[in-house]
Amino acid sequence: MEIFNLTTSEQEKNLRLDKYLSEQLKDISRSYLQKLIKDGAVSVNDTSQKANYRLQTGDCIRVSIPDDMQPDIAAEDIPLDILYEDDQLLVVNKPKGMVVHPSAGHYSHTLVNALLYHCGSTLSGINGVLRPGIVHRIDMDTTGALVVCKTDLAHQSLALQLQEHTITRRYRAIVLHNIKDDAGIVEGPIGRHPTDRKRMAVNRRNGKSAVTHYSVLERFGQYTYIECRLETGRTHQIRVHMASIGHPLLGDSVYGPAKCPFHLQGQCLHAMVLGFQHPITDEYMEFTAPIPEYFDELLQKFR
Repeated sequence: MEIFNLTTSEQEKNLRLDKYLSEQLKDISRSYLQKLIKDGAVSVNDTSQKANYRLQTGDCIRVSIPDDMQPDIAAEDIPLDILYEDDQLLVVNKPKGMVVHPSAGHYSHTLVNALLYHCGSTLSGINGVLRPGIVHRIDMDTTGALVVCKTDLAHQSLALQLQEHTITRRYRAIVLHNIKDDAGIVEGPIGRHPTDRKRMAVNRRNGKSAVTHYSVLERFGQYTYIECRLETGRTHQIRVHMASIGHPLLGDSVYGPAKCPFHLQGQCLHAMVLGFQHPITDEYMEFTAPIPEYFDELLQKFR
């Protein structure tokens, strides 16, 4: 059985219980959650409530998900671009358009489906059956380096390094407009957007601290090619932070213009460099995922 313990914020006051849970537990369908509520597997302040219960600030919600309600995730023979592999972990170069792990509407053709075929049962189980081996994620339309753990020991080590901000993560991006400074830092807590629950925003009321360093690599008039280094790893961090200073990522219709002059599939963002201490040898290892073809073609066009 998997247990989730959640606490509501002031911003979530008056939301329906089932809607709130569907936003917080995106891997579980709303109909599943409504069944859990009806079956008494969800409690609010240790009391069962109906799906239409209106939340109050500080409500403590406990969700108990029986093992037999987890969907079966099939292994799929999907090619992987593996940058490194040993008996503890592997580093993959995720392609554009691939979801990292199964979630509502995406139970096949994900990176996890490919990993199950490649690794079999040798993936860490700390994050449950929907996220075997997954320590951190990148967005569906972001490409680049991602570390996957085969053992729980490796998972615990990498998770601690992420928590302590000691993992090296350097991204390449193309943003709109000319960035005047050669380098800078964007600091601003990131949380749910106050009116659009599917988006994130710089939110100083209930956001989590986030820091992004950027430096200019090349300028192309109305576009700028940059490198970003993450201190923290919040959802959509680079996309939100760069948009917050007036430089949304090229192709990002969520945080930038709805229309793009180029035929792109989402934002121009690539997780290029990933470095960490090996969980067994303690050796620092660093990997570089080559710039994808679509990204390089854009750069050549701008030059």
